[in-house]
Amino acid sequence: MHRVILLLGGNLGDIKTTLKHARDLLSNEIGDVIKQSKLYESEPWGFEHAQNFLNQVIEIKTAFSARELLVATQNIERELGRKQKTSTHYEGRLIDIDILFFDDIIVDESDLIIPHPRLHERLFTLLPLNELWSDFNHPLLKKSISELSDECEDNCWARELK
Repeated sequence: MHRVILLLGGNLGDIKTTLKHARDLLSNEIGDVIKQSKLYESEPWGFEHAQNFLNQVIEIKTAFSARELLVATQNIERELGRKQKTSTHYEGRLIDIDILFFDDIIVDESDLIIPHPRLHERLFTLLPLNELWSDFNHPLLKKSISELSDECEDNCWARELK
């Protein structure tokens, strides 16, 4: 079984309900949800939008390969109403499921990069990661999530949703 850490997020529609549906589908179709962070609210990162984002990090145990996981998470995104991702710019979305870590492996393919290449630049990712996995070491950067959080220079705000 593989340990997978995913980031769930969105800023359109009933985000809390969509995140719950995503967790349910991930649990039913991919593997057991072992841990989940609290919800975090953040301003859009890399673009402007009227709606803030909600994000959550979850850990799943799965027998899927990294490639199978990518296909399955994209299918869940579509099932929840996600339109095709654009590669040219960021935009509002109903749901986004990013693979942050897959065990401690490194994947560098045209459509799949693990660990997620920008996770260390984003407070909305680091804060929920740090909540549950502060001692986890990034396999490429060789630093703990706690260290990456302390060093992050992200100017966008992110906070735990109360």
